[in-house]
Amino acid sequence: MYRFYSCLVLLSSLCLTSAYRPVVIVHGILTGADSMLLIVDEIQRHHPGTVVYNADRFEGWSSLENAWHQVFEFNGDLQKICEKHPDGVILLGYSQGGLLARAVLQTYPDHCVKKFISLSSPQAGQYGTDFLHLIFPSLVAKTAYQLFYTYVGQHTSVGNYWNDPHHQDLFEQFSIFLPYINNDLPSTNSTLFRDSMLRLEQLILIGGPDDGVITPWESSHFGYYNGTDDVIPCKQRKIYLEDRIGLRTLDRDGRLKLITVPGVRHYEWHLNTDVVDSVVLPLLD
Repeated sequence: MYRFYSCLVLLSSLCLTSAYRPVVIVHGILTGADSMLLIVDEIQRHHPGTVVYNADRFEGWSSLENAWHQVFEFNGDLQKICEKHPDGVILLGYSQGGLLARAVLQTYPDHCVKKFISLSSPQAGQYGTDFLHLIFPSLVAKTAYQLFYTYVGQHTSVGNYWNDPHHQDLFEQFSIFLPYINNDLPSTNSTLFRDSMLRLEQLILIGGPDDGVITPWESSHFGYYNGTDDVIPCKQRKIYLEDRIGLRTLDRDGRLKLITVPGVRHYEWHLNTDVVDSVVLPLLD
């Protein structure tokens, strides 16, 4: 009888473990895999047996390298992970890592990602002096375009998603990354970028008004400034209305989820146990 119950417990444990998809995590700017260990630990504490891949590429200052270079390297890593887990994984990217992870999806037509979680990421771009001063102390938002919208500026990841609402002509002329992955500008990959997003079973976008770094914070939901610095919500912007990357279709099918969490600063999303347990972990069930 003891052996019978032991077998039942073992089978229950195996079934519970197999219920959790592997999780792939991409860190933010100027940090590395170590900065995401609290999320890794909480996943494995609450969901024992979950396989977690914590990306360790482009740590520290190397996170400022050109966004396309980072995307192509991460793409190769995700392909190897998908070969091991053809039934699907969950992809979670924090801050800049969420933007890069989304671009990885869009450039990988056969990706195995079932659920993508963007954790306070500048999906519509970034335009804020406080953010700049973390990396470029002498720059201010109003004049940063003079650096970022140049050949040299486009060698930096920040320059690749710097979206100055007052210089959209220069943004479209010089930016080699964000206007393309958002299909603001057509390219030979426009269809690929949209179709790859539509492979997702669920797209979850998380942000909050007290973030303090992502500017505007609504960029985490694909909202953004217009030319008079008013924030236009995602569902009123062309990227949604024209379904440029599939957001409208995902929303229509119930596969798009926008989560707003007040009271969370940017560096708490992944370093505060209470935030991780209440915001992130329920999305992995």
